[in-house]
Amino acid sequence: MGKGKIYEQGLDRSTANFTPLSPLSFIGRTAAVYPDHVSVIHGQKRFTWSETYARCRRLAGALAKRGIGVGDTVAVMGSNTPEMVEAAFGVPMCGATLNTLNVRLDADTIAFCLNNGEAKMLITDTEFSQTVKVALAGLGRDIVVIDIDDTEAGEDISRERLGEKDYEALLEEGEADFDWHLPDDEWQAISLNFTSGTTGDPKGVVYHHRGAYLNAISNIVGWNMAHHPVYLWTLPMFHCNGWCFTWSIAAVAGINVCLRRVSAANIYNAIADHRVTHFCGAPIVLNFVVNATDAERREFDHTVNVMTAAAPPPASTLEGMQRHGFNVTHVYGLTETYGPAVICSWHDEWNGRPIEEQAALKSRQGVNYHMLQGLKVMDPETMTPVPNDGETMGEVMFQGNIVMKGYLKNEEATKDSFAGGWFHSGDLGVMHPDGYIQLKDRSKDIIISGGENISSIEIEDVLYKHPAVLAAAVVAKPDEKWGETPCAFIELKEQGEPVTEDGLIEFCRDNMAHYKAPKTVVFGPLPKTSTGKIQKFKLRDIAKDL
Repeated sequence: MGKGKIYEQGLDRSTANFTPLSPLSFIGRTAAVYPDHVSVIHGQKRFTWSETYARCRRLAGALAKRGIGVGDTVAVMGSNTPEMVEAAFGVPMCGATLNTLNVRLDADTIAFCLNNGEAKMLITDTEFSQTVKVALAGLGRDIVVIDIDDTEAGEDISRERLGEKDYEALLEEGEADFDWHLPDDEWQAISLNFTSGTTGDPKGVVYHHRGAYLNAISNIVGWNMAHHPVYLWTLPMFHCNGWCFTWSIAAVAGINVCLRRVSAANIYNAIADHRVTHFCGAPIVLNFVVNATDAERREFDHTVNVMTAAAPPPASTLEGMQRHGFNVTHVYGLTETYGPAVICSWHDEWNGRPIEEQAALKSRQGVNYHMLQGLKVMDPETMTPVPNDGETMGEVMFQGNIVMKGYLKNEEATKDSFAGGWFHSGDLGVMHPDGYIQLKDRSKDIIISGGENISSIEIEDVLYKHPAVLAAAVVAKPDEKWGETPCAFIELKEQGEPVTEDGLIEFCRDNMAHYKAPKTVVFGPLPKTSTGKIQKFKLRDIAKDL
């Protein structure tokens, strides 16, 4: 049977009204349909969607006038402020790639990220001047620096200016009607996000416009977000571009409530004052909410939807959240999957089950996001799926449009991670009979503490620099507040200098980002195989019992 006439007319991308997918399209529509709706709240500041759109276009125009465009990178070192929301749109509007930097990283790592991404401009909040100043000194090249001087920040932060001008002055260089356009190719890079991965060296994860568009929509559909949500920024916007929620909120004309300092009091105040409907965060954020004091807590009369990732929250936390008016959804993903790509989709019939059983169900990572094509647990050697028995472990793997383009300037790592046509997460899990996955272990010893990925290898490398350390092994120790914290097991040299737990922790804090330093140190002989390999599985069992 031959092809119909429609095929003979050459209707392909070039002739058939094809438009590249990009989340940049969201803000133009929302500004046109809901121009006077509030877009951003930050302290006493208020912006509407028409104003935010104009500011984004000014930023894009200013960057374009400076010769920044396709193939260039603009880095931002910022807190959850309006400037970060605007950068999510303004930077890619001129064709450039946005690199939001993790503000918790040390100066050497920041310098590495700036150089690896070849950033042409750094927009940086004055709060981080101390770290950025050292990073710039070690950069080895000149870079344009623009300051964010946040008037809502309070007086407890550094105010040293490092740039040629501040952000508002940069916007004055652009026009509110800057004639931007969607990318010619939807696979063009929209952002660059660095992950520590499983070594101490950051890897640059490249997102494309298509993936950002689709995952932003997945957030909305998977979380049942109606138009005009009030979204509280407890999740850092530098994390996978805020898990793509910077773009999701624009699509549904929501309100971005910026929160510079995450605390129980600030969360409750925002909920009560602005009627917050949604926020995301690691389990530590849930602990802030559940363990709030009477002085910190405020009453509200509506349900607040919470999305949490990383380690599953314990039953007591989920029960406490429900009791205080919060509905928790558990998700799972990686930097390489644009943030959340797996969701524990809830069934109404589960609501009648005991809270402990509900917690067990919610602790499972779940099923694929709507825009994720493939999610499997497979044997990484044979690439065959494990049986759906909830017991047989394999590696969790992803496939589809919301998986990264690859690692920047790292072809070998990219090739390895996509072996067999699937992205290898490095996480070990099982597949339950109902098709829901559940993580069981991390094959590459990543520790997730407060939502941050910490490499055990990186900590061990620092510990080995101490003159008294003979052998070191770091594993995750369960922690009620942080989910997990690094626990270091140390074997000392016989003739080494005396050292204490506090001394070793301080040594690590002096040589790496503070949040990566171990919280617990245990001294003694390390269990080893006959070939001298440290048996970490035994150490994990010890850490669980500490």
